Amino acid sequence: MNKPVRTRYAPSPTGFPHVGNIRTALFSWLFARHHGGHFIVRIEDTDVARKVDGAVEAILGSLRWLEMDWDEGPEMEGDYGPYLQSQRLELYREAAERLVAQGYAYYCYCSPQRLVEMRAEQSRSKQSLGYDRRCRDLSGAEIVQKKSEGVTPVIRFQMPLQGQTSFADIIRGTVVFENNQLDDFVLLKSDGYPTYHLANVVDDHLMEISHVIRAEEWLSSVPRHKLLYQALRYELPQMAHLPMILGPDRAKMSKRHGAVSIIEYQKQGYLPEAMLSFLALLGWSLDDKTDIISRDELMEYFSLERVSKTAAIFNQGKLDWMNGVFLRELSHKELSKKIMPFLESGLPKKVKRPVPEEYVSRIVPLIRERINTLAEAAIYADFFFLDELEYDASLLIGKKMTTETTLKALKAAQERLTLLESFDRDLLEDMLRLLAEKLGLKSGQLFSSLRVAATGRAAAPPLFETMAVLGKDRCLQRLKVALRKMG
Repeated sequence: MNKPVRTRYAPSPTGFPHVGNIRTALFSWLFARHHGGHFIVRIEDTDVARKVDGAVEAILGSLRWLEMDWDEGPEMEGDYGPYLQSQRLELYREAAERLVAQGYAYYCYCSPQRLVEMRAEQSRSKQSLGYDRRCRDLSGAEIVQKKSEGVTPVIRFQMPLQGQTSFADIIRGTVVFENNQLDDFVLLKSDGYPTYHLANVVDDHLMEISHVIRAEEWLSSVPRHKLLYQALRYELPQMAHLPMILGPDRAKMSKRHGAVSIIEYQKQGYLPEAMLSFLALLGWSLDDKTDIISRDELMEYFSLERVSKTAAIFNQGKLDWMNGVFLRELSHKELSKKIMPFLESGLPKKVKRPVPEEYVSRIVPLIRERINTLAEAAIYADFFFLDELEYDASLLIGKKMTTETTLKALKAAQERLTLLESFDRDLLEDMLRLLAEKLGLKSGQLFSSLRVAATGRAAAPPLFETMAVLGKDRCLQRLKVALRKMG
């Protein structure tokens, strides 16, 4: 590569960024970082009618959360700004009018109603849909007539009527399109705003973008763009079109597959490191066995040559597993700090706030092997904070036990626990194992009843560690409630 590497992420603020959108940004960011280049963020906000309030903030917030820093763009002005297309309209108008003057484009005066009727007729007669080029060869007199009628025209690009347009794609190799399958597309709309095709080409040239890395859906636009580059005497950047992302059923991604805003994953307690690793492996691989990869390793080893041509499959289960792996790599202190806000927001309202940090630090070692997201901490640990537990009394009766044997076991445990001066984990285990033996029970039978009494659930973190964290007073109170539930 003779030119410095400059990639861009150019989202439209017509919605919040989703998995596929951010995966595209990630690959562009990684390519730039791997080659010591520049990563540019450009907001393509010319579709005014579809712009969503808060979308730009969500886009930039998603990049910040994933720590994908940009070298130029909003809040990071550089030499090629402004980086909002709505502030660059004059550049597009000049380019479009230059194309008209040089014979590569023309004014089209067709009304929206006429275009709707044209497409309906094409559909009825089973013709390929597209503009029929009525205004392509208007005479001078006809143009004067149209102008006198006060019609504000659009500007259309004049596509070749025959031949082929081919280009080299880094991922897909040589791609060829028949020119007669492509209509004369709009460059500049009647309101003065450009279409994606014109604004994209002008900006990529003026911002000196070396590599355009984008989704597969834009592959069919490249012939138009290549001809635009040639007409404007611009140099075509290198192209790379990323594979689609499909759900496990190989259908297009939807909300049921997890196609929600990236910000939602943050709110659900996924770690940015895990999300980054997961997204990178949607269509790219280091080798045939690596499932977990760090940010530094991604920047060191990323290459477009390892990007697959085939669709990537979004697997929510794998994301959850991967996030769990990254969670368990954190120290107890780091994990406690990250869990705190999720406990504050996720625990039942009746739990007193603020949640005590020291208490949480004792709970975290007991639940860290069970949770896959930070938000799950409130689900697995709520009983540590509640004054009253709700559960069915039948859960207290263990396997091959009766109401009578359960009552006897819980009363005996209550008496022994009352006598303990130290509520130490090892002391609890020694005492309760001896008690089970004395009562003629298997240790698992006694422990099962005690677990439900102490936590309100049949499956919980290790019993003795849990009881030690709960403390003597709370355990005895819960045993008293359990006995009352038994009648």
